[in-house]
Amino acid sequence: MLTVFHSSIIQKFFFATVMILFSGVGMSSLQAAEPHPEKIWDHELNRWLTPDELGHMEIFFTEEEAAKVMFPDSEDIRRELITLTQEQKELIEQRIGWKFPETSFPVYLGETQGKIDGYAIVQNTIGKHRPITNMVGVDPQGEVMNFEVLVYREARGNEIATKRFNYQYQGKDVRDPIRINRDIINISGATMSVRSASAGVKRVLVLVDEFYLKPLGLGTNTLVAGSAEKGFLESLLGF
Repeated sequence: MLTVFHSSIIQKFFFATVMILFSGVGMSSLQAAEPHPEKIWDHELNRWLTPDELGHMEIFFTEEEAAKVMFPDSEDIRRELITLTQEQKELIEQRIGWKFPETSFPVYLGETQGKIDGYAIVQNTIGKHRPITNMVGVDPQGEVMNFEVLVYREARGNEIATKRFNYQYQGKDVRDPIRINRDIINISGATMSVRSASAGVKRVLVLVDEFYLKPLGLGTNTLVAGSAEKGFLESLLGF
């Protein structure tokens, strides 16, 4: 009886030990499998961004809603997709002065009685930490009609979505610098968002120029630092 009793004790101890070991391994595995929350350091704030700041998102328009804002009087608005070849992509990058990963862009065209009222391109440009989704409308002469933010994902700097700011882009074309302290006024605390918006406007102008205006004999070959750029005399004189 004593032997059986001791055997029973040993078995219970053995199984208890095994369960503890497996339980410990299981917990460690679960903890290791849990994704670590994203951490982004903000150099201006000199701290890590909070989860609320990282998850911040403001939706102003859907693509279709923004297109109607771009072409309020058009009889018809249609959507198409432009896809860049590697050669076209490199040409666009050369003209705007920066590289980008996208190879295709949604385009909305406003039409009235078979006549093009303008082109509006949807794009993402990187802000301070997150991409900013926006739409830039360009008229048949290659000038900006409108700029609208569709989705803003930064905790600060959403002033770029206001008319008080984005009216600055109206009338710009590929010859304009479209740069802070040149022809665009900055927003304090939102410099990266302003640069992002301005770079996006420049890219859209060049895309429209290459894909729609040049085939009609209306395009230009202006490079970002070319002498044909508006304001070139100002840059020479240091204004």
